[in-house]
Amino acid sequence: MKKGIMLSIAASTIVMAAGYKIPEQSVNSTALSAAYIAHTMGADTAYYNPAAMSFMDDKSYLEGGMTLAHLPSIEFTSDLNPAYNGKSKVENIPIPYGHFVSKPYGDWRWGISLTAPGGLSKRWDTPAQKASAEEFTLRVVELSPSFSYKLSDNFSLGGGVRLIYSDGVVKSDAGTIARDMEGDTLTAGYNLAMLYKLPSDINLAATYRSKVNLNEKGNAKLYYLGSLVYNGGANVEVPLPATLTIGASKTWSDKLTVEVDWERAYWSAYKELDFEYDSAIPAPLVPYFDNPVAKNWKDSDTYRLGITYKMDDALTLMGGYAKGDSPVPNNTIGFELPDSDATYYSAGFKYKYNDKLSLGAAILYADKDTLHIPAGSGNANAAINAGGTFDKGGAILTTVGASYEF
Repeated sequence: MKKGIMLSIAASTIVMAAGYKIPEQSVNSTALSAAYIAHTMGADTAYYNPAAMSFMDDKSYLEGGMTLAHLPSIEFTSDLNPAYNGKSKVENIPIPYGHFVSKPYGDWRWGISLTAPGGLSKRWDTPAQKASAEEFTLRVVELSPSFSYKLSDNFSLGGGVRLIYSDGVVKSDAGTIARDMEGDTLTAGYNLAMLYKLPSDINLAATYRSKVNLNEKGNAKLYYLGSLVYNGGANVEVPLPATLTIGASKTWSDKLTVEVDWERAYWSAYKELDFEYDSAIPAPLVPYFDNPVAKNWKDSDTYRLGITYKMDDALTLMGGYAKGDSPVPNNTIGFELPDSDATYYSAGFKYKYNDKLSLGAAILYADKDTLHIPAGSGNANAAINAGGTFDKGGAILTTVGASYEF
C-alpha cells in the first residue's frame, strides 16, 4: 500500500460520543447502546470484558456479523456570510466483526476478536469546507487476543493485546494551495478487565483500554498555485487516548437485566497536531501545513443504560440509551470533525433458532446536538470563526449477526 499521512481524524476514534469510535461491535452491543461490560452474553465477551469469559458455560462460542453505519449530511450555516455555508456528503460504511471464546482450560480461558472499532468518512464539495477538509477518511481494524483467569467462584481478571491497523486519506483544496495524502500504520496497545459477582445476581465490572500513539510515516504531496512543490517523506503522531469504563448490572428472575456504565475517554492527551517533513517545504505553505496546530481537547464522559428481557427460551429483547459529551473545544473544531454532544437510542433482539445457532439484529440512532460557534471564538478556520451553526449529522447503525455455540 502507498505510505502516507493521516490528519487529526486518526485521533478521533475512541468514542462516538467523543469523536468517532464505534463501540458497537456486535448485535448485543448495538442493541444496548454499548452498555455491555457487566452482563455480557456471548462470544463478544472476548472484546467487551474478557474477564467475564471465566463465567461462561463449558463450551466454545463463535459470532460474526456486519454493521452498516449511515452518516447523514452535516450542514453548516454561517451567521453572516452565505458563501461559508456548506453541506457534507452522505456516507454509508460497512463494518464487519467477529468474536470467538474458547472452552475453559482449568481456571484459564482465551478469546479473540476482529473488529473495526473506529472510523470516519467526511467529504465536502463546498469551497469554504473543502479548503481544509475536501476528504477525511479513516479505517481502523483491531485484532484482539484476550484471556481470563478465574481467581474464585465470584471474581475474575482478564486482559489482552490490541493489534491495530489503520489507513486513511486526507485531501484539501483552497485554490492556491492543496494537499493530497494517504497513509497507513500498524501499532499495538493493551486492555485490562475485571468482573466481580455479588449475591442477588449483581455484577460489578471495569475495563481499561490503553492509549495508543499512531505514528504515521509516509509521503505527502503539497501544491502551490497549481504546481506540485513538495513530494516527499513526512510524519505525524496522534494519540488514541486511554478509556476507562465502570459498570454494574442487576438481573431479576433470570429474565430482566439492567446495566449502567460510565465511560471516560482521556482526550486531554491530544494537545496539538505537528507535522514533520524529511526536507523543508516552500515558505508560503509553512503556516498552513507545517506549523503546529493547537487541539487542546478535554476528557469526555459517556453514560450508558442497557435493558435486556428474555421473553422465553428463544427470544431476547434489548434496548439502550446513552448520553455523551464532545471533547472538542469551540476554538479548535474543524470541518474534518464537526463533533458535538450526542444522545443515543437503540433496540434489538436475539432469536435462538436451535440449541447451537442464534440470529439477531439491532439498530442505534446517534442524535448529535446542534452546535453554534459564536463569532470571534478564536478558531483558526476563518469560516467557523466568523460564527455559524453545525446541524443534523449524527449516525444510524444497523447490525445483523449470527452466533454459534459448540
